[in-house]
Amino acid sequence: MSKPVLGILTLYLNERKKLEEAAVYEKMIIEGRELGLDVFVFTPADVQGGVVNALVYHPSHGQWTRQRRPLPAMIYDRSRIQKSARFQQLLRFRSKYGHLLYLNRPLRNKWTVHQDLYTLKRFRPHLPDTRLVQGLGDVKRMLQRHPAVYLKPINGTGGRGILRIARSSTASTAYDVRGRNTKRAIISPRKVPAATLGSFLSGWGVSGHYLVQEAIALELPNGRVHDYRMLVQKNGYGEWQVTGCVGRVGALNSITSNLHGGGRAMPMNELLDEWIADPSKRNHIHAEASRLGIDVSRFLEERYGALCELALDLAIDREGRILLLEVNPKPAREVFSQIGDKEAYRTALTRPLEYALWLHDRRKAKSAGLI
Repeated sequence: MSKPVLGILTLYLNERKKLEEAAVYEKMIIEGRELGLDVFVFTPADVQGGVVNALVYHPSHGQWTRQRRPLPAMIYDRSRIQKSARFQQLLRFRSKYGHLLYLNRPLRNKWTVHQDLYTLKRFRPHLPDTRLVQGLGDVKRMLQRHPAVYLKPINGTGGRGILRIARSSTASTAYDVRGRNTKRAIISPRKVPAATLGSFLSGWGVSGHYLVQEAIALELPNGRVHDYRMLVQKNGYGEWQVTGCVGRVGALNSITSNLHGGGRAMPMNELLDEWIADPSKRNHIHAEASRLGIDVSRFLEERYGALCELALDLAIDREGRILLLEVNPKPAREVFSQIGDKEAYRTALTRPLEYALWLHDRRKAKSAGLI
């Protein structure tokens, strides 16, 4: 009997057909084989006339080859936003083949997700004050409400193009600006006069493309910022479950904690112990964060359609309040390997595969009239 088939849909990073997560896909193909799932990788560029020129990994000799395969019965979409013709090709693929069974559908942009979460009263205490930037006035009004704010691209990932603007402690008519450019490089801290803030921001193209968010005080005693990355996934029973939560500490002079931007991962308990002295409060934070992660995941799936995993970036202030900074629908797993948690890392790889098998079995049962 043939195995159920799962196609991992991704995008090449360049014209030389480089894969961003090849090592991860190798592990998933190996794990899939153990579970009885046939897994291969493809991009929209590899599809022609309903046939896929698939990338297949062979663990026995550690090599990738090409095989012509039918379009897969199930798709695990790992495609991230790019400014390229490849991304436009992806949008056309999703439109043409939208009838296929996807484990996960795209989320909307950060501003839309924030607005949707804000519609429910129970999420509001966990949402930082956030506005869409439609002009300089939006940024200045937020700076009147908060000592510092973050400006984030509504479609950005990995800390690219993020700015932190703070009211200057040395000049009442200036702002201290730090951040990262669109290539993730840390920009030199600068003092921008209030009169030229608008022209500075226009150079970043923030109007309509950025949100402005209150800056939560997250600096450790060494001056580095920190937050937490929680991975929530569907398990082999179709239920949302927290796979793990890991602390992240930013690079020196960085306003973000992203690992690709030079940050480092550390166990949540270890980092939280440095931040919250009361053990009972730490226990409460753990439980509340897990409830929030599952609740948010369920809500977003109801709002946007099929999802199988989400990464939540969480901030915890000195009082123990948990704040949801943003949601990532295409999470990486390296936070677990960086802290040496082999079990959580393997679970992060296998849960989408186990969920795919559950979907396959459920579909078969439905077609047989068993459910």
